[in-house]
Amino acid sequence: MSQDFHPIPDEYLKAKIEELSQFIDAIPEIYLIIDNERKVVFANKAMYDFFKDEKTREVLGNRLGHLLNCRHAAESIYGCGTTETCKTCGAFKAIVESLHGKDSVQECRIEQNETGDALDFRVWTTAYKYEGKQYSILALSDISDEKRRQALERIFFHDILNTAGGLYGIAQLMNDSTDDIDEYKKMIYNLSERLIDEINSQKILLSAEKDELTINVDEVNTKQIIEEIVQIYQKNYLSNRCVEIDSQIADINITTDKTLLRRVLLNMLKNAVEATPAQGTVTIGCTELQCEVEFWVHNPTFIPREIQLQIFKRSFSTKGRGRGLGTYSMKLLSERYLQGKVSFSTTEDFGTVFTARYPIKIKRF
Repeated sequence: MSQDFHPIPDEYLKAKIEELSQFIDAIPEIYLIIDNERKVVFANKAMYDFFKDEKTREVLGNRLGHLLNCRHAAESIYGCGTTETCKTCGAFKAIVESLHGKDSVQECRIEQNETGDALDFRVWTTAYKYEGKQYSILALSDISDEKRRQALERIFFHDILNTAGGLYGIAQLMNDSTDDIDEYKKMIYNLSERLIDEINSQKILLSAEKDELTINVDEVNTKQIIEEIVQIYQKNYLSNRCVEIDSQIADINITTDKTLLRRVLLNMLKNAVEATPAQGTVTIGCTELQCEVEFWVHNPTFIPREIQLQIFKRSFSTKGRGRGLGTYSMKLLSERYLQGKVSFSTTEDFGTVFTARYPIKIKRF
């Protein structure tokens, strides 16, 4: 928490605010008044209640990112609102717009420093001027459950419905055709396997977000699991892209949760293929490092900077509303459960590489 932000509103304004405090404190949502330096000059009871056992935490004089422990606020010595990522933050944009006299409604996702927990808010800001000074009246509403529901609905109504539609289509062909039934049986088996996999994927994600996921540590061979991932993808996901396994792939045994690792690697591969132009090539590999192993997937497509800044956000996706789960789940499962780290690099000349680095031997809890 920065010690530099301690503005105090003039006494008359402070007195006017305090007259309304009893009314505003009864509102369950967070309400703040923010000055033209984006510092809080008033906060209702809900803001203090947000900290639960941290009742002594300073609120007045700090910026919103500091109060919510946003990890990006800690990336710059100048704090909240001064990093490149802040430009994509809905809360920052809403505050700036209201300080320029325009009311605004935005959504924002705060990734908390140290814990990695994420907070989803809808932000309303109203422009307010007092004695020539511009202020922002800000309201925060927790929409984390709404975001989870939207994502779940999107998956069931889009991805899973598409797979179920494929099953129905094959069943119709079997009913109407006298052709080789064995080929249809194989297609039904593959589609059924994909349907179960997609349901399990969402189940794992929801459990992970609720901290209800239990890891099962076992020995896993790096080469075998990559070969298995490629086989699963080629069998269940039709594509006109080529998937290759790097010839220098590390062939070692590690101890980790195989189910979660497989989920991360499959998402890495699916995202890379979806980002690759038709007839393009995606390469997957694994490199042994000192006490660690690094899985990687390369595709030839460059990620624009504005997308790079939002790549791991839960609700962000280039594929449409509610689809932002692939990269988010990779990061969540890797960093919260597999004791690893997910990152990416991208250049116009080389394309994009996503990496997932894990200890060779996971610590048992």
